[in-house]
Amino acid sequence: MPLKYLRFAIVIALAGASAMLLSSCGTTGLRALPAYEPPLAKSDYQRVRTTAYTHTESDHLQFTNHNALGGELQAAGPPIHRAENTRLPLEIEGDYRVVSYTPAPQPFSMNDDEPKPAVRKATRAITTTTTTRTVKVVRGKPVVVKARPQPPKIGSAAADWSRWPMGTTFRLLSTGQIYRVDDYGWALAGRNTIDLYMATQTEMNAWGAREEPIQILKWGSSEESLRFLQRHQDYKHIRRMVLELQGNDEAAAQLQ
Repeated sequence: MPLKYLRFAIVIALAGASAMLLSSCGTTGLRALPAYEPPLAKSDYQRVRTTAYTHTESDHLQFTNHNALGGELQAAGPPIHRAENTRLPLEIEGDYRVVSYTPAPQPFSMNDDEPKPAVRKATRAITTTTTTRTVKVVRGKPVVVKARPQPPKIGSAAADWSRWPMGTTFRLLSTGQIYRVDDYGWALAGRNTIDLYMATQTEMNAWGAREEPIQILKWGSSEESLRFLQRHQDYKHIRRMVLELQGNDEAAAQLQ
């Protein structure tokens, strides 16, 4: 192939790639933002529409397995329990493991050698829980070391930072899993949806879309979110979040 044709082909390829990238980021204005939803009331307990995503999806490949802050996306630990069904421990007076038993009166006798009727005592089986511990040998003697409880692994979540600012940490009440908002996305701007990161497409597909009750453990900083996003307002979905963080909900809703 002549050199001039090779250069022409390279220019066309680069132009096509740039057009795809700009279109996906929304700078060309050809891609409309999702329909705007009024924000949910800010509360420590919310019922939220959740979806799932993973880093191997076609629209996330350019970002690899990194979040908007530049860190690595994290999958949450395994489900712990159904938190909404957790019951408070019952307070029991006295030692419930001991059964009181008073034998019936026995015939009086001065003869200690006389055989006495056997007294039957009531018993109750006690079930105990064994905690696994680590045993180390110190100076030839085994020493039991109590295992420290491990903190739960916090997963990554993407959301509109004007509604759940970056750093917002929450618990899924249906599973007990904990997530932290460290990412955002085009389809989430102006929406009451939280996207949960999953390590594999199988887990992502299994989650699907669900209405989930969540408990906010810690709200992120709106001020820090605004400072971060203001540097990237060329993208329409970020511009919408900035407008809402600035209190201009009407302009955010009109931005398409």
